[in-house]
Order: sequence, then C-alpha cells, then structure tokens
Amino acid sequence: MAPAGGAVLEPVGPPAAEVNPPAAPGHPTHEVLNQATPLSGYNAYLCDPALHEGVAAHGGVWAHAVLEQFGAAVGSEEWQVRAAEANRYPPRLETHDRFGNRRDAAVYHPAYHQLMQLGLEAGAAAFAWAPEHAGRPGAHVARGALVHLMYQLDPGVSCPVTMSFAAVPALRQQRPEHDRGGLVAGLLAKLVARRYSGADAPLQHKPGATVGMSMTEKQGGSDVRANTTRASPATPGQEGPGDGFWLLGHKWFTSAPMCDAFLTLAQTKEGVSCFIVPRWLPDGSRNSGFTVQRLKDKLGDKSNASSEVEYREAWGVMLGPPGRGVRTIVDMVVHTRLDCVIGSAALMRLCAQHAAQHACGRKAFGRRLIEQPLMRAVLADLALESEAAVALWLRLAHALERAAEDESEAAFARLATAASKYYVCKRAPLVAAEAMECLGGNGYTEEWPMARLFRQSPLNAIWEGSGNVICLDVLRALQREPAAAAAVLRELEAAVGPAEAAVVACGQGNGYGRAVAALRQQLALRPEALEPMARAVVDGLAVCLQAAVLLGHGDPAVAQAFLATRLPASEGAAAASALPLLPCHSLGAMASGLPPAAVGRLLDRLLVAGGARGAGGCAAGLARL
Repeated sequence: MAPAGGAVLEPVGPPAAEVNPPAAPGHPTHEVLNQATPLSGYNAYLCDPALHEGVAAHGGVWAHAVLEQFGAAVGSEEWQVRAAEANRYPPRLETHDRFGNRRDAAVYHPAYHQLMQLGLEAGAAAFAWAPEHAGRPGAHVARGALVHLMYQLDPGVSCPVTMSFAAVPALRQQRPEHDRGGLVAGLLAKLVARRYSGADAPLQHKPGATVGMSMTEKQGGSDVRANTTRASPATPGQEGPGDGFWLLGHKWFTSAPMCDAFLTLAQTKEGVSCFIVPRWLPDGSRNSGFTVQRLKDKLGDKSNASSEVEYREAWGVMLGPPGRGVRTIVDMVVHTRLDCVIGSAALMRLCAQHAAQHACGRKAFGRRLIEQPLMRAVLADLALESEAAVALWLRLAHALERAAEDESEAAFARLATAASKYYVCKRAPLVAAEAMECLGGNGYTEEWPMARLFRQSPLNAIWEGSGNVICLDVLRALQREPAAAAAVLRELEAAVGPAEAAVVACGQGNGYGRAVAALRQQLALRPEALEPMARAVVDGLAVCLQAAVLLGHGDPAVAQAFLATRLPASEGAAAASALPLLPCHSLGAMASGLPPAAVGRLLDRLLVAGGARGAGGCAAGLARL
C-alpha cells in the first residue's frame, strides 16, 4: 500500500550497528607483545665460542683479558648507539675554510672519532706490531680478534684501522739510509703507538697516526699497472728510494682521506713505483697538491669517507725501488685481504646472532621460532657459515704470524688468503640476506641493524680485488709458486684421516677425501684450461680449507656437521676427476638432514649470548629440543 501523496517506500535496511563511544584520550590501542629484545648488553668476545676457543688454540690465550674488555665495549648499548650515530650522520666534505683557504677535509660525527679511538687504542691496528707484543706467538691472532670485534661494532671505522695495520710491513721495507727526512720512521713510531687524534694537523703534533691507501684510478680499477698518475723528481738527479717527487694525476677511490699519509702508485720512467704522500709536509705546512674532489655516496659503509682525490703536484717520497711499486705493496695486500676475510666472518657471526636473538623472542603459530624445525635448520646453517669462516681466518692469521720464520707457512698464506678472501666475502651477502629474512619486516627497516649489515655485506668482495680478480690471482699463484700449491695441498691431505674418523664418530659419510683428490687433479691442469672454471676451483679449494681447519682446530661437532652438509658423501654421483658440486646454497636446506643433537649443538654455540644475558635462558637446553 502506497503512502499518501504517492511516495515510494524505501527498503528497510538492517538495524544500525551499535557504535562504541570513542576511546578516552591516551587510551592504548593495543599492547606491544611478541617483539624480541635487542642484541645488546653482552660480551661479544665471551659470547663467541668459535672466536675465543680459536684464539686460545692458536697461541693467543695471553691476550684474553684485553679481548674480554674490548668485547664488553662492543656488546654494550653505549657503543652500539655511537656506531649507529656515526652511520646515521655520515661525513661531509669541506673543501675550503671560512676564509677561502683549501681544507680538503672530511668532517665526521664525533662518534666516529670515539670509535676510532676505541679501536686503535685497544690495538686493532697495531697490537701485533707494538714492541711489547711483536714476535710473540699469538699476537697476530689476537690482533685479528680485535678487528673481528671492531667490525661487528662498526665496519666503516675498520677500514682505516686495517689500512694502518697493513701499511706497517710496506713501510718497513724502506732502508734507514733511504729515510733521510725521517718520514717513514716517524710514521712507524706513531702507527705502533696505539694512540689516536682526529685533528687535521702535522704528524709531529699528534700522538698517533693512521695511513691510508690511494691506488685505484678511473680507467684501471684493479689493474694498477694501467695507472696514469705520474711522478717527477722534486730535485733533478734524485729519483730513488727516499727522494721527493711531485705527483700529478688522480685517484678514483681513496678511503679515509683524513689519514696522516697515503701509500700510492704512480708512473716513473722505470715504471709503476710506490710513494708515501703525507697530508702535511715535514715543515708543518699543508701538502697543497693533495686535493679532495668529492666524497662517494655509497651503498653502505656510511661512517667511512671514501673520496676522489687529485694530485696537483702533490709532494711524496718514493717507497722502495723505482719501478717496483707493485712488488712493494704485495705484503700490504696480503694483510688487507686477511682483514677482508675477518670482516666478512665477523659480519656473518653478528647476522647469525641477530637472527637467533629474534628467533628466541618471537612466537608464531603458538611456538617460539627457535623451537620450529625449519627455523632451526636455517639458524644451524647460519651458524656453520660463521664458524667455518672464523676458523679459516684464525688459521690464516697464524700462518701470517709464522711466515717470517717458516717459508712453507708464508707460501700457504699467500695462496690460502686469496682463496679465502674470494669465498668468505662472497658468502657474507647470502648470510646477511637470510638473517634479515629471519627478522621479517623488522629486518628490512633502517631502525633495526640488519638493513645496515646487509648493505655492508657486499663490500669486502669488492675491496682489494673483486671475484674474478681474486680467482685469477689464485691461478697465477698456482702457476708461479708451486710451493704455495704444495703447502695448501699438504694441509688438505693431512685432514683426510680426521675426516674419515669423523664418519665413524657421527655415523654420517662425507666427501672430503674425494674432494681433495679431485682438487689435486684440477690444480694440475694447464692454466688456459683452469681459467674458465676458476671460480668453481677456488670455491672447492676454500670449502676444503674450511673443512680442514675445522677438523684440526675447531669444535668436533661443528666439523662433523660442516662435512656432512658442505661436502656430503655422493657415491656414484660424479666422476672422481671432477670436484664435487657444492650442495644447494639455500641456507636451511643444507642443514636439514642433520640430527637434532647436531643442530642443538650448533645453536647452543650461537645462542650463548642470549643465555649469558639472562633473557629467559634461551641458550639453555637447546640440544634437547
């Protein structure tokens, strides 16, 4: 029936929903639950079994107190905040002062200088060179442990620390009679003093020194023999070691441009030669020919300034013989590559710890992540990558320490360091990405540490030679230094027996012996046959080295798990003449076949920080899960 006036009835809708009154101001929308506590307030040295056990195994137990003290700082919230600030407020370039005079200075946040002081005064650069430690067994291993810890706090600061460490053997090549102005002696004295001053001032007014490296040019990259920078004698007829030169040219990457001096390469009539270029001249005036053009805007490594430099008749002193510049810096390169391995190992350890810390404090589908088998497999693989990398750099540091008195160890270090630099630095981004994924969306935000670690992770694979450059270096070493190949193979073959014993101990087979036999055959191939497969060969060499050092110096359960997952038995799967293919690189897939007790052991060693901090006893009893 239509209403009067002919209006159309509207359909009757559902009754209006009851509306709750608005919340009173300040009423919470929710309670914050199920967020993991941050990894802070722990001792980064004591909570790293692979590190402190390895330092002791390689003769560095006498440095335990220094490392424990430094580890407490690295794990503290106070220093973690400073490291975050140094990266949040990166350096800026001041080309001129307010009066118009050139400064060519990178200006850092105060936290950067505090971090530099912490690392250098602890000995991260000079511990092994200092008079009180030089020659003492374990000194280089302890110094490496300091760098390992420093890198976890701030990788950017570790760059000038490493360069200052590696500059010492290069500077020591200068004979005293060639150091007429005393520049080298002055630098060496202040490099080993374990002191720091961030002042842009002449060396004689500073308690300590840092030395950088200025090698790469636009057109050459790693091919330093293609450099175009030229050096001409400051005094005609004086063009040998210790003589002054004027440098004209450019450098495309000069990190830490506020260092007190730089090792650099330039062309002379004899060929590529090495020079020391100070920021300030011996008379106390500025080296006006050293000009900084701009700072790089990098993916990561934000706290550290990387610059483009022009030499506009910059004054420098020749280091070593003319035309032998590359030879002069060879020892330096071995030391910097070692620190690349250490840095990547440190980053992997920290990434794995962050992932484990999150898994302890986060629940999903009614269980903590750490209790779920698939997450446990992922964390076990992260732990294995970390432990193997740490064991490898500890062995390299030990070899470097003994190199002066043992030619076999020197040969081992030259080849093994290059192979390790390639492999370990390549693994770091994989570990960082997987650890970041463990944290979910939190891991992808800049408020959490994983984003910074992920952006940092590719750097060491590029610095001191990218992947192809390193692999070709390994091939050249095999060709030119048979003693190096022999030393590495001796180390690998000495571990065949322990690898076979590991099969009996854990009941799981492994392919270590077959891999070493295949590697020996591969290394005997002609260079032109090896080059296309260089990456595969270096991969196999590095993995076998990791297995060998874990068998010789690592935790037995870790060594057995590494063999079972990285060099598994594969009867009939491949010809004996071929290197075994590495298992699936997906972290979590490799460890999926490990017995629960083996996984528990790995996680116990990874999660000791959680238990030590009293955060619910996360590390306790994991082997029983």
